[in-house]
Amino acid sequence: MVMKGDGNPELREIDRFDRGVGWIAYPEETMQRASHALAVPNEETGTDDVWVVDPVDAPGLDDLLTEFGTVAGVVCGLDRHKRDCAAVATRHGVPVFVPEWMDGVAPELDAPVRRFGRRLADSGFESIRIRDSSIPPWQEVGLFDGETLVVPESLGSVTYFRGDRERLGVHPMLRLTPPRGPLVALDPDRVLVGHGAGVLDDATTAVRDALDGSRRKAPGLYAKTVRSALGL
Repeated sequence: MVMKGDGNPELREIDRFDRGVGWIAYPEETMQRASHALAVPNEETGTDDVWVVDPVDAPGLDDLLTEFGTVAGVVCGLDRHKRDCAAVATRHGVPVFVPEWMDGVAPELDAPVRRFGRRLADSGFESIRIRDSSIPPWQEVGLFDGETLVVPESLGSVTYFRGDRERLGVHPMLRLTPPRGPLVALDPDRVLVGHGAGVLDDATTAVRDALDGSRRKAPGLYAKTVRSALGL
């Protein structure tokens, strides 16, 4: 299994709920890069706006998005998640939305860029500054509408994120400095992450368990990673 897939993508659907869906474009890759579409009612048009977060493009994606409504914008949630944001935005004639405080991303996107602050336009999603640091270089915005929480990188469900008995785990680089401040007080119905399938039930417990156990379970996670790398 390769770390990051390329070549011919094959869309695999994940995280479906009444107002959204996720997909992985390269199901066999170790990173399990996950992308999401979130549907929000538009009172003016009487239809749903679709907000696409950190997309990796794949055949059949446009049909999947159309099932939920009309694409209103594409969001880059992490400075390293430019992925196929520009391509998807251009195809749908919409901007890529980037947090106003996120540096270095807009110039690298070959598409119109629109900045956003505490709210993601009129989507109903509040933005959460999960991390904005130079050491390690990391700029990440979360999205939360009171029900659905999107965490692009700090939390994940792939094996190399998760410690013992964790459904979600803190990113290995952040295990000693987990993002408790931005996330611990939230009470989501579901959590969608940028690597792996999300948690669609008892999500608040999953987030708090990940944050509470981050440091304590770090040695076990690192040992597991070493064993995996050595084929043990």
